[in-house]
Amino acid sequence: MKVRNLLLLLFICTMAQPLLAQEALKPKPSPLDMRTYKFANDTYLKVIYSRPHKRGREVFGELVPFGKVWRTGANQATEITVTQPVWFEGHELPAGTYALFTIPEDGQWTVILNRDLGQWGSFNYREEADVLRVTVPTSATEEEYEPFTIDFEQQENSVDMVLIWDQTKVSLEIKPQE
Repeated sequence: MKVRNLLLLLFICTMAQPLLAQEALKPKPSPLDMRTYKFANDTYLKVIYSRPHKRGREVFGELVPFGKVWRTGANQATEITVTQPVWFEGHELPAGTYALFTIPEDGQWTVILNRDLGQWGSFNYREEADVLRVTVPTSATEEEYEPFTIDFEQQENSVDMVLIWDQTKVSLEIKPQE
């Protein structure tokens, strides 16, 4: 019995050795990220997105063409979840999960919330599935943002969801419905 156990152990070690010698996993070029925000009335916001990096490229107008629907990040389309109805840039938005697309232009962006979830990129984007479209101005940042970033900035009675990349920033006001 001891010989059998020894042979089994030897076999397992022999088979596991190539696994231990494998190269370490490399970081993804556009890692997945998540941002959350909770209002005092328990309305909860969650954004899941992938963060492409500039890597010396010209971003808006080149890498992300002007006038075309963009997945607003990399890989799978960005998704935003709201647990209760909110005012999104002054428009009523029901609770739910939505794909977040944008159409960047020089000086303004169209921001789109769409009910088709689980999309890879914007290849299968369907305008007829849009729940909300708003057009907002862009602003320039002093510093350059290497990775695409989505974050929440607290305001007095609302929160701004900000989209920042390179030296371009887009702010979207979100307020809970009382």
